[in-house]
Amino acid sequence: MSSVPFQTIMVAIDSTEVSHKAFEKAISIAKALDAKLFISHVLSFRDVDSPQPIHSYSTPGTIVIDEAIRQKYQQQWNDYIEHYEALLKQKLEKAQSRGVDAESIQPQGAIGRVLCETARTLDVDLLIVGSHQRRGISELMMGSTSNYIMHHAPCSVLVVHPSHSTSNNT
Repeated sequence: MSSVPFQTIMVAIDSTEVSHKAFEKAISIAKALDAKLFISHVLSFRDVDSPQPIHSYSTPGTIVIDEAIRQKYQQQWNDYIEHYEALLKQKLEKAQSRGVDAESIQPQGAIGRVLCETARTLDVDLLIVGSHQRRGISELMMGSTSNYIMHHAPCSVLVVHPSHSTSNNT
């Protein structure tokens, strides 16, 4: 008798369509293998939805403006966190309603590095991520999280591409 190849699965989510496809694949695999599923979103300045730092300048008399800019950015960051807490809750409920043993986590830091560290800490057997398919200058500037993960993950990796379809199990 052979053992189940993937007992613990982690899927990384954001708000993109490819992330939704990766999540659907993760549910299907976890359900088929009766595996534990961790649903993760990494809070990061490099996330597609994170607020971008507002750069200010300093001249005499701009202290009030700088404080207003800082407060605005802090509010945007809090909104970003709340958005993903709600999305994680929604995804968690969806996975559980399909009979999958699931938990959600939201660490903070450099996305690829944090996902690999979290996978190691949780003893994940399979890490599922979506590919935004950055190429050329975009990949040089923003980097490729899926490429980083493929080379640094402590486990098997499934990279879901936008063109791959998934079944709609609701």
